[in-house]
Formats: sequence, C-alpha cells, structure tokens
Amino acid sequence: MIKAIFFDVDGTLLSHKIHNVPESTRQALREVRKKGIRTVIATGRDMVELSKLPVMDMKFDGYLTLNGQLCLDETKHAFGGNPIDSGEAEILVNIFKAKKIPFVLIGEGNRYINYVDNMVVDTQKATAGTIPDIGEYHGEKIYQCIAFVGDHEREMLSSILDECKVTSWNKTGIDIIAKEGGKSVGIQKFLEEEGMDRSEIMAFGDGENDVDMLKFAGIGVAMGNGAQEAKDAADYVTDSVDEDGIAKALRHFGLIA
Repeated sequence: MIKAIFFDVDGTLLSHKIHNVPESTRQALREVRKKGIRTVIATGRDMVELSKLPVMDMKFDGYLTLNGQLCLDETKHAFGGNPIDSGEAEILVNIFKAKKIPFVLIGEGNRYINYVDNMVVDTQKATAGTIPDIGEYHGEKIYQCIAFVGDHEREMLSSILDECKVTSWNKTGIDIIAKEGGKSVGIQKFLEEEGMDRSEIMAFGDGENDVDMLKFAGIGVAMGNGAQEAKDAADYVTDSVDEDGIAKALRHFGLIA
C-alpha cells in the first residue's frame, strides 16, 4: 500500500513547455491526497526558487530541497539537514572566490553567485530558474553548490571533489552536494519522521539527480522526457510531463481512477 509519493519538480511536476504544472497532474495529486496519500516535493531547488514557481499553489506534506540536503515539513519548518563537510566546503569556497566559473553557494536561508555570464542567463531561462544575487561567503554552512559549466569543467570538478557528489540537472547546470547525500537520504529522514517504510512509497523523477530516489522507492517512476539514467533506474517509465505522464502512471498502479 502506497502511503506517500515523492515528486521531482523540473520536468516532472513542472513543464518547461507551458511553464506550469499540467492540469492532469494537479487533478491526479488532488485525487491521491483525498485517499490520504502524502505528497512530497523532492527537488534540487531551494525554497527561494520554489516560492516563485507555479507548484507552490498546490498542497504538499513536505519539501525535500537541495537534493535532500535540507528537509522541511508542510509548515516549511526544517527537520533535517546535511551540510557539506567543512574540509570539502573550503575547496568549494576557493572555487567560488576564484571566479573562473559561475558558482553558487547555498546555505540554509540564502544563496548567492560569484558572477553572472550568458551561460547562467540561458540555463536559468531554459529551466524557469532565477538568478541569485552576487554575494560573498561569510562562513555559513553550505548545503549545496551549483555550477554553470560544460562537460570539461564538470569532469574537472568531479575529479577534485572527493567527498562530494556531482549530478546534472541541465546540459550546463550541475548540483554539488555531500557524497553521502541525495534525495533518497532526505526521503529516509521523512520516513523516519512519519513512521513509514520505503516499500510504502512511490517516487517520480526525470533527471540524473533523481536516480538514487527512483532506486530507493518501493516504486520508482521515470518520466518519458527523462534522462536515460533515470529510466534505467526506474521500475516503470511513463509518458512525458506534457503527455499526462504522472496521471497515467498513478492510474497504471491503481492509485487513481
């Protein structure tokens, strides 16, 4: 019996074609909630960005932000966090200060970038993202970094960050989090809070940063528009976000009529 469903945002709940959540998805989530099934966001975004997207007019029972690194309940009160190790954070701060690549540092309540170029503007425009203010590091805990880079720079970052995990969410956008982190870690914290088992949950995602939660969930569903890594990790591949993929999958598994 499914008791909770976890949803990625970009490319899963949110269509970048219509820049909104399809009505079929909204209706499907209303139906599962009526049955007492919890719905939870699991995203690489932070709450500042989420608050500006057309998903926040919907009801959710939790928000696992920054790829599970900062977990909030339905009232948006934090109940779990997993900052990057201080030693590795020092390397990240040095990359930020060097200003060789556009680099974002994200703390519990703030996010800021070292500089903005055309790659930042184009990437954020393509994903309905907002551009952080330019800022400076002041010693706070870092929960996630974002780099706007191509393949070469991504490989370079992966090679020098021993205690971090690097995952893509766009061709020119990557997330950097603690090595032992990920959406599945945030989900586990939610399950501990709610007294649930992983066998009782379903997860929907489309990107490389969704792979761990798709494998972790009792039922992992990849969107038809998703990356091959997500599809390979899933138990079931549904149609795309723009082809009513979430509603069709929930109907396939008998969770809605």
